[in-house]
Amino acid sequence: MRLAAYAAVVFWALPLGMAFAFLAVQLAVFGVYMGASFAPNHKGMAVIPEDSKIDFLSKQVLTSRNIRGGAFMNVLMGGLNYQIEHHLFPSMPRPHLARAREVVREHCAHLGLPYTETSLAQSYAIVVRYLNQVGLSARDPFDCPMFHQLRKV
Repeated sequence: MRLAAYAAVVFWALPLGMAFAFLAVQLAVFGVYMGASFAPNHKGMAVIPEDSKIDFLSKQVLTSRNIRGGAFMNVLMGGLNYQIEHHLFPSMPRPHLARAREVVREHCAHLGLPYTETSLAQSYAIVVRYLNQVGLSARDPFDCPMFHQLRKV
């Protein structure tokens, strides 16, 4: 209902073409923002084989990372900077995730379970390295198939 009311206001306030353009730009920017919020928390983390026998806590902690940054990062990432705790307690209200982080970190240290936490910049560096490793591992980046096809040497 809320989304329909929002769209109705946009189409009422703007000419038809501008309303479509406004919504398209808004959705595109929102998509990039959401991708920029989700990617640093999971890309480059361990991938657990489907047939593995692993407990819920270990799976969530080993496949997610938290982003350091205090109150500013809480606002910027909407609480998703506490990704480990978000996965462990998906219905926990966002303001309580910081306190849960302390308890989870302490419990992971007690169990000897690696708890990953980095800065946003370090996380993006990990993501870029991982995507380059995965994307370039199967081919030579300087090998151009079109060159070999068109240039019979």
